[in-house]
Amino acid sequence: MQKKYAERIKTLVKSLNSKQKAYVNLNLKNPQNGEYLLTVSHLVPSKGLNILQAAAEVAAESSTGTNFKVKTETPFSRELNALVYKLDLKRNLVWIAYPWRIFDRGGNIQNILTFIVGNVLGMKEVSALKMLDVWFPSSMLEHYDGPSYTLDDMRNYLNVYDRPILGTIIKPKIGLTAAEYAEVCYDFWSGGGDFVKNDEPQANQDFCEYSKMVKFVKKAMDKAVKETGHKKVHSFNVSAPDFDEMIRRCELIRNAGFEKGSYAFLIDGITAGWMAVQTLRRRYPDVFIHFHRAAHGAFTRPENPIGFSVLVLSKFARLAGASGIHTGTAGIGKMKGSPKEDIVAAKNILHLAAKGHFFNQTWAQVPAKDEQVLQLVKEDHAHHLVLEDDSWRGMKKCCPIISGGLNPTKLKPFIKTMGEVNFITTMGAGVHAHPKGTHAGAKALVQACEAYKKGIDINEYAKTHKELRDAIKFFSKNKKPMEHVSNTEKS
Repeated sequence: MQKKYAERIKTLVKSLNSKQKAYVNLNLKNPQNGEYLLTVSHLVPSKGLNILQAAAEVAAESSTGTNFKVKTETPFSRELNALVYKLDLKRNLVWIAYPWRIFDRGGNIQNILTFIVGNVLGMKEVSALKMLDVWFPSSMLEHYDGPSYTLDDMRNYLNVYDRPILGTIIKPKIGLTAAEYAEVCYDFWSGGGDFVKNDEPQANQDFCEYSKMVKFVKKAMDKAVKETGHKKVHSFNVSAPDFDEMIRRCELIRNAGFEKGSYAFLIDGITAGWMAVQTLRRRYPDVFIHFHRAAHGAFTRPENPIGFSVLVLSKFARLAGASGIHTGTAGIGKMKGSPKEDIVAAKNILHLAAKGHFFNQTWAQVPAKDEQVLQLVKEDHAHHLVLEDDSWRGMKKCCPIISGGLNPTKLKPFIKTMGEVNFITTMGAGVHAHPKGTHAGAKALVQACEAYKKGIDINEYAKTHKELRDAIKFFSKNKKPMEHVSNTEKS
């Protein structure tokens, strides 16, 4: 079998033209030597090309080349060619090594993506091209921002350490006036919730002036903090039509009297662009940068043959310096996604070292095999704080944000699937659809979290907590879903 496979590879190599050969090296020694950014993609060639020919064309287009060999190339430019270095013919997978020196020295994420998932996604030489995983060498990491304000900083502000950050998205997602919006924020916070976010389309609509919304949210937060004795956080969408307006909105929030740590800046990272994400990270290193991934499905949905995976998107968000990014509900909520896809992405952005679909990524900026780094990895997996006083050693964590179709009955099932509580959950209808309203919905969410922490079955806990009882009854709808909740809780 191996001999037959080797013969197939030889035949593929012989089929390459002179240009394509310059972008293939199936004997590349030690591609993880620190010189290359590595990718794995699922590739199906178009008619007339075999997989290696198509992969060579992708490597050329995504680095130094074009559709023909040009007379202007130099010996130096050829050293910067991307190289196809591995194939899996059974699964139509190709591995490509990119000399990371070709990327903008300013730590520019937009520039990397323009290369590796730019023009190549529109090439007629491929009928399917989906980047499944990416690997960054430690030598590259120190040139990129990484997160500054992290989940740990938010936990310190909120004084919440042993559970998820409990949040909501205000619903309806658009249509409330500024005062109505702030009232819903107050109801959630006064019910015990921690974190409120603008929904991703909210901006400066005529029925909800942005400056008024900010002003009224501040008043609602102050009232809730005074009544509950607990800090609160609001994530404001600062996505805007131009750079100046984005910064104006940020400054409006900063000058509204909010306590440091009580606000985050939400950016629609894909539709607003990576430059907007990195601008916020660099201008406001003391603020939680909240990356909403609206439009990601055009690239990440499994049935879409063109694009990149949730894992790839999430890893680039961490590289760019996002404090948190939505990573999906792992099939438990309403969003498309599986535990294999969504939890792998969450773990890869959260920890100092994690296993991806194909690569083991270590976010260390010093040699990953350094004994002290290996000890940090162990401490990180044991959920101890790392990289607080020695951030030169590695890139700080990026927080998974979990939203889309969750409700209090699904909190424990998601925690079980995630395997830990280091995330922010933002439940929309899961809070606001509660029969008794948002305040009761927030209480039900808090009670579901209490039941989890105490190791008590959610249905048992609901016997003495009416808000949770009403939530279970409402979201279960009938006996069969109710049994499913009970069985999940007991498992």
